[in-house]
Formats: sequence, structure tokens, C-alpha cells
Amino acid sequence: MLLLAVIYLAFVSLGLPDSLVGSGWPVMHGDLGVPASFAGGVTIIISIGTIVSSLSSERLTRRLGAGVVTAVSVAATAAALLGFSTATQFWQVCLWALPYGLGAGAVDAALNNYVALHYSARHMNWLHSFWGVGASISPFVMSLALSTEAGWPAAYRSIGLLQVGLAVVLAASLPLWRRVATMGPDQPTEEPTVSSSTNSTDSTGDHVSLLTALRIPGVPCVLLAFFAYCAFEQTAMLWGATFFVSDRGFEASSAASLGALFILGLTAGRFLCGFFADRVGDRALIRGGFALGAVGAAVVALPLGPASFAGFVLAGVGAAPVYPAIIHSTPANFGHRSSQTVIGIQMAAAYTGSTIMPPLFGIVAGWTGLWLLPAYLLALALLGLVMSERLNRVTRPQG
Repeated sequence: MLLLAVIYLAFVSLGLPDSLVGSGWPVMHGDLGVPASFAGGVTIIISIGTIVSSLSSERLTRRLGAGVVTAVSVAATAAALLGFSTATQFWQVCLWALPYGLGAGAVDAALNNYVALHYSARHMNWLHSFWGVGASISPFVMSLALSTEAGWPAAYRSIGLLQVGLAVVLAASLPLWRRVATMGPDQPTEEPTVSSSTNSTDSTGDHVSLLTALRIPGVPCVLLAFFAYCAFEQTAMLWGATFFVSDRGFEASSAASLGALFILGLTAGRFLCGFFADRVGDRALIRGGFALGAVGAAVVALPLGPASFAGFVLAGVGAAPVYPAIIHSTPANFGHRSSQTVIGIQMAAAYTGSTIMPPLFGIVAGWTGLWLLPAYLLALALLGLVMSERLNRVTRPQG
């Protein structure tokens, strides 16, 4: 339980930096002397780092252990955030974005796999709820910093120092990680019985290569489902407010709260799902989450005036359990030995979806108009639902 408390703090740490660039960029780009559009360059560098480290997470975790990878990765993100606080030119921000992305991707994959192996579904949901707590706090830290003479560097410095403190706590907790790892999973996890190739993957040794993992039946389905989910989440968060202002005539002050409400919906939904996740099961949570997300997108598409606002919030609440349920079901679907590699690939697919699909919608909307947003979200939700159902058929245990 002591280690679990440390992991909860680590998930708060994962969320803390995620909103800093977006909340501080309106001031940062002016101080750095670059156009506002240059934010895309920073986020692309961060995404490249996260994808690379996610794909390398299996080798790192196998050699060093989840505790060491988590502690070192948090230390790397702390150094990057402190580096952001000293940046006076745009190229320096780009330079520090690389270790930030590398650290964020490695800790995300290592932590998620460790929890999936050793703790129940309720903790997976609650832990991701705590990520939302961190992601909700950082904009307020940035707002407070911008209201003082210290400006945006103070926000990065404050969050960076918090990360340093957490890295020290994680380093001190390393014996606990090893002790829990020797105790085995919190719950017995059903090994997949889909084909001989899957079983051979789990019996050929500790290392499972990326190519081997990609050949496991069902892995392409889960990658597309995860890609669709993260594209759905990030597109809604990025374009929701603009859609309601430009297409539905909402006041900008009202529409601006949509992004926060979407995050709060995710946070609250994951917290509530934790109470019944073990009874309902991961597959039902994924199915219900994608379905409710699709319903929410369909409600937004209807000409309901202000009531369409509720559809957007409904989509956020519905999407809440999908991410933690996909992660938690990975050992059951693909085996314990394959789970770290598969989760690393899933993280890469997630970051790819969240990096490519929101800008792609912006390009398409430039031709068609923002009215397309509900249909775009609906298509992503249905893609995720179809792929997750195909995954269920491929990995259904044989009676």
C-alpha cells in the first residue's frame, strides 16, 4: 500500500506538466519572439521523444526494472522543466522538449504496465483519475505565475522542483518496487489462448521484440483502438471551444470552459468507474466508453442549440474508462511477458493519434468548416468500438 501511494503521486506527476505549454504559450511565444504557430513544433518534438521512449520501454524496464525507469524518467522530466524555466530563445525550448518527451514516454509505459500486472482495475481507473488531477492543477499554477512579475518561467520552475522531489521519493522507494514485483500480480491474469504463436511468444524468453509483439493476434486491433481513442480525446479538447464559438455562436467565455469540463469529466468518470471496474470488467468498460463517446458526439451534431453543450460533456464522461481499461486488459489479452512491449507500442500509437489527428482535423475543417467536428469525433469513436470488438473476438478465451 505504501508503494501504491507512491505510484498515485507518480500519476499526479505525469499530469502536472501536460498542460503547461498550452496554458503558458500565449505569453511564452511573445517573450521568445516567435509566432504562436510555433507551439506545434514544440509539441511535435515532445511527441517524437515520447514515441521513441515508449517503443524502447520494454528493453529499459527489463534491464533496469520499473522502479528505476520511473525514477530516472521523472528526474529527466524535472531537468527538462527546469531547463524550460531558463530558456530565453525558442531553440532552447526545443532542446529541452526532447528530454521531456523521452522521460514522459518511458515513465508512462513503465508505470502503466507495472500497475496492470500488480494492481486491480479499480486502481488503474483511480490512478488515471489522479493524472487528471495533475493536468487540472498545472493551468492554475501557470495562471498564478503569469499574474506575478516572475512570469511563466516560475510555473516551470515550480513544477520542475516538485518533480525533483518526487524523483527523490521514487529513488527511496526502489526496494518496495522489487518486493512487490516478487509477489506476482495482484489478481491472476488469464493468459490468451488465441493461437500457438501467442503462446510461443510467452515461452521463448523474457524479451519480446517489437516485431514479435506486432505479430501477436489482436495487437493491430488494440493499436487502432488506442489510436482512435487518443485522437478522439485530443481532438475534442483542442477544437471543442472553437467549434462552439464559430459554428454554434456560443460566447467565447462560455466555450473556453469546455476544455476544462472535458478534463474534469474524464477525471470524475475514472474516479467513479474505479468503484465498479472490477465487477464490470475491462471489456465492458471499453465497449461502454466508446459507445457513450459516440452518443455524445451524435448529440453535439444535432441542432439542439445550447443543449448540444451537454453532448460534448457526455462524450468526455463516456471516454473516461477507455484508456485505463485498455491498459489494464493488456496482460490478460497478450500475456504477462508480452505486456511491457505491447503497452510500449500502445503508448506510441496513442501519441501518434493525439499528435496527427487534431491537426488533420484543422486542415480538413479549413476546407469544409468546423461543422464537421461531431462527425469526425463520431467516426473516431466508432473506429475504436469496432477495433475493440474485433480484439475481443480474437482474444476470447477458449472454453
